[in-house]
Amino acid sequence: MSNGTGIGHFVSWDGGCLVVGRAKNIVPVHAHYAIQVAFGSQPGIRFRSTEREAWTEYGGAIIPSRQPHSMDATVVPFNVVVFIEPETREGRALSEIYLRDGIAALPDDKLADVVPQLFSAWQEQRTARAVTDAAQRVVHALTGGVEPAVVSDQRIMRAISYIKSHLDSELTLEEIAGEAYLSPSRFRHLFVEETGMALRPYILWRRFVRVWELLTAGASLSTAAHGAGFADAAH
Repeated sequence: MSNGTGIGHFVSWDGGCLVVGRAKNIVPVHAHYAIQVAFGSQPGIRFRSTEREAWTEYGGAIIPSRQPHSMDATVVPFNVVVFIEPETREGRALSEIYLRDGIAALPDDKLADVVPQLFSAWQEQRTARAVTDAAQRVVHALTGGVEPAVVSDQRIMRAISYIKSHLDSELTLEEIAGEAYLSPSRFRHLFVEETGMALRPYILWRRFVRVWELLTAGASLSTAAHGAGFADAAH
């Protein structure tokens, strides 16, 4: 995958995704819904909250949901950016442990073993499954062992399958609840219980991931946005 800021690879899973590769340019100040965990193949990745601030170097950094930030990963050979949906169990744990006041440094001891394993999975095994497993080990280490929600209710699994196959259309609570043969109120409660997040943030997350999947496949940003159900690229 190649874009204006770097060259690398993208993998996703329910509740998270990851971009790993080499940065070509500094990422300008921006903000997004997901919690961001970032680190380099060696210490030195840099962040700042505004263009006027001095850069701060990190062994690993975590950025809260909707926190403005600029990233400079050109100073390290390779870098990883992990996005975690803040409504998930892992997202809530990360917020409680690390996120009190803007961009925060991650403890070196939490990353010492799992970060080399992730870069090894990307450079040597080179499969989406290996990279995903290694990324989830990073998140597991940072959260102190908080496990992700595992969806087991067949009604919710059926609803999730429906959501993923209809991201390019308008999706309503009533429509999705009908696929699960549940009332909207019962479905809303069960969905949170099974997935760890509310329905609307989940749909937004799946659309965000779909955009990245389409971009990886070579689609333009505009085409990817429409294909994922957004009104336009700016949205």
